[in-house]
Amino acid sequence: MFRSAGTTIQASWYYLSMKTISLKLPDDIDAKLELRASTLGMTKSEITREALSRHLEGAPTPGVSCLDLVRDLVGTARGPGDLASNKKHLRGYGR
Repeated sequence: MFRSAGTTIQASWYYLSMKTISLKLPDDIDAKLELRASTLGMTKSEITREALSRHLEGAPTPGVSCLDLVRDLVGTARGPGDLASNKKHLRGYGR
């Protein structure tokens, strides 16, 4: 790769070893990406590849489940224990 005055020249073999993907971005993210690319003299693709590499090399962050959000409420409600599984409790529901 050769950079000169904000222009990046890449050997043709470099592109042959990569897959092409399509990405849809909201206007505000695209504007930030465009600005960063011009500031650093890089292409938007180069910045995107670097960001994806950093993201994928990091440790996965666990998501928050619904149970995590209501854990403190579990067991506090009164009612039948088989409410979700016993069809007799569902008769007339939604009418």
